[in-house]
Amino acid sequence: MTDTSAGRCIAVVLFNLGGPDDQASVTPFLCSLFNDPAIIGLPGIVRTLVARLISSRREREAQANYARMGGGSPLLPETRRQAEALKAELAARHPGAEVGVFIAMRYWHPLTAQTAAEVAAFAPDEIVLLPLYPQFSTTTTQSSLKIWNEVYRGPGRSRTVCCYPQAEGWLEAQAAMIRERLTEAGSRPVRVLFSAHGIPEMLVTGKGDPYQEQVEATCAAVAARLGQIDWSLCYQSRVGPLKWLGPATPDAIEAAGRDGKGVVLVPIAFVSEHIETLVELDIEYGELAHEHGISPYLRAPTVSVAPRFIGALADAVEEALGRTGVAPFGPGCQGRWKACPCQAEKRGKRPA
Repeated sequence: MTDTSAGRCIAVVLFNLGGPDDQASVTPFLCSLFNDPAIIGLPGIVRTLVARLISSRREREAQANYARMGGGSPLLPETRRQAEALKAELAARHPGAEVGVFIAMRYWHPLTAQTAAEVAAFAPDEIVLLPLYPQFSTTTTQSSLKIWNEVYRGPGRSRTVCCYPQAEGWLEAQAAMIRERLTEAGSRPVRVLFSAHGIPEMLVTGKGDPYQEQVEATCAAVAARLGQIDWSLCYQSRVGPLKWLGPATPDAIEAAGRDGKGVVLVPIAFVSEHIETLVELDIEYGELAHEHGISPYLRAPTVSVAPRFIGALADAVEEALGRTGVAPFGPGCQGRWKACPCQAEKRGKRPA
């Protein structure tokens, strides 16, 4: 097959959350996070003051949690490994093209504006925007793409992969991780708990965020690949007074204990290890499971650089190169969600 990209310059931009490099950057990272209007929907000056207040109150606890991981977040090194693996895969598929894979973090370095300047200097002919969030949400993907659209001024024909909640390689990589833990559990009865990062319920019911539906679709598709298993979906990392998606992961763990089941916990909305997996799932919820006599308590690792997952990302890039605009890779939203960028494009509005 002829490589139609021969002589072309292709830039892939991977979007992720970001995390503090060390103890000194914990507070500015938190300020950046809570100053995002997608996280706290208040007017600018008020939101900034609230972000500073929340960050100062959470600084000590956050620093202690990052200290448990060596002082900073492992998210950037993890994402760099994924970027390198994806670049190698794409270079093998397109030997005649120059391929660059860039990382744009939303709340800490390398920040989106810095990455946008690097991509512009790369002078690509083609750009694929690829979030490392399999399921779309206004709080993650939309926020990252909004900043990118505001700051990128370089060349290149651009297209966006808005989500890939049922991408085949992503599902297979997840299922493989879970099978390993089920094998470890042996004959002991266990419940597979798919744990996704929570969002306020009002984002789904009021703003039409498709995140919950897409997470449910991912879980059902992974479970189908595992055969007859006991499984349920729950949500972690709940903060603040608003009602969040539920059930909460701690409640689901306790329910499994009451039912006489061990737990295989699966971070179903994360593709890299970071504070929510290494501290919240492994340590905090692990202690909770121990308190309730739950055994075994096992946690499936994130897909990270699993070849099937990297292959799925490469497949998403390949498909995107043949089109323009915004589209999912594989099945996306199954309903007409107001916040879906594909729906916005159909209405003639540029996706935020």
